[in-house]
Amino acid sequence: MNDKPDSFKRPPKKYQPKGLAILYEDRDILVVNKSSGLLTIATSREKEHTAYFLLNEYVKKGNSKSHSRIFIVHRLDRDTSGVIIFAKSEQAKRFLQEKWDNVKKKYFAIIHGSLSQKEGVITSYLAENSIHKMYSVDDPARGKLAKTGYKIIRESKQYSLVEIDLFTGRKNQIRVHFADKGCPVVGDKLYGVKEKGIGRLALHAASLTIYHPFSNKEMTFEAKIPPVFTSLLNRK
Repeated sequence: MNDKPDSFKRPPKKYQPKGLAILYEDRDILVVNKSSGLLTIATSREKEHTAYFLLNEYVKKGNSKSHSRIFIVHRLDRDTSGVIIFAKSEQAKRFLQEKWDNVKKKYFAIIHGSLSQKEGVITSYLAENSIHKMYSVDDPARGKLAKTGYKIIRESKQYSLVEIDLFTGRKNQIRVHFADKGCPVVGDKLYGVKEKGIGRLALHAASLTIYHPFSNKEMTFEAKIPPVFTSLLNRK
């Protein structure tokens, strides 16, 4: 890595991407708060409106011939907002991914209804069907272990605010687990209820704790809960 990760000059504001608030940046990593509705990486239908594309443009500072680039470490679903980290070299990417099982990930979600058990761990094995939808199974031979720790923070008549510790990082894990409990994440069109007036999935990656790929120091990055979460809880 670089011998002075803190001695870094950020590109001018005119190059900073829309829909991505930069939380931290040095010569090895780039940490952003991704908005809901923005893809992490390209799909067959969308190539440019992605965090990966926009941040590559950002680190190039408008110079198409620049060798600067970013590397994918992990992903967030398109409709999930919050903290996501990118590496600035293959070496940094490998370091972070090799230690990813030790990364602490905290989420917040607004779910429908109320859980009788206010704190606990949801465990299942997750499998994927032919249309790429995840579902829980009991047989470990058919799916991958998924563990979701949760704690109810606040409740209203319709909704609950849940703090979530992600012990494993399976595709759509949080969304499937709360749907299994009969309390799907608000705004989840795939695993929950189709409803008007929500405008987004009420799931937010609030913090990420890693070990820095150069200094090996523990670092925590946080993104505040979106105001819409509070608005939902205050609904009468």
